[in-house]
Amino acid sequence: MWPWGHLAVAYLLYTVYSHWRNRHPPKALPVIALAIGSQFPDLIDKPFAWTFELLPAGRTLAHSVFVAALLLPVVYRLALRFDRPDIGAAFVLGHVSHLFADIPPSAIRSGDPSATTFLFWPLLEPPTYESVDGILAGFLRYSMGPFEWGQLGLVVIAIAVWVYDRMPGFDYVRCGIERAIRWSSENSQ
Repeated sequence: MWPWGHLAVAYLLYTVYSHWRNRHPPKALPVIALAIGSQFPDLIDKPFAWTFELLPAGRTLAHSVFVAALLLPVVYRLALRFDRPDIGAAFVLGHVSHLFADIPPSAIRSGDPSATTFLFWPLLEPPTYESVDGILAGFLRYSMGPFEWGQLGLVVIAIAVWVYDRMPGFDYVRCGIERAIRWSSENSQ
């Protein structure tokens, strides 16, 4: 699944959780943590596999349930320490949704577990993937099949729900970008 698909799946799950658990739309900081959590496995594995060739595939180390079993309790306990369990829970949900969303639909339909071996790396070898010569090459080879159109549909739905939820996190990101631009222009003179 591509980054926008992971973010869409994570946001849709989290907004349902937030409305059910808290009776209100998601808050800004948990949504930012959710976004980071939903991208975290790829932010680790793709560069280390595709660019630096330190991992055997783009779904190995940070996609492993063994890493998740170590990382996610630490993240959640750290959030508890700062009295922000909502932020920890959002990161955890984003990360876990990423792992499940990377299971190919064909593997679910056929009941073939061989496409899920990436979840148990390094005990099991990851499935064989097409070789990618860097992150840019991966994006340039991107094509729109039925699965990708489905992801795009999820993105459109997630954006509509996010707007309905009053775009939580948007102001934080916008202010951060404005500050970075201002800092850059002040320091380049």
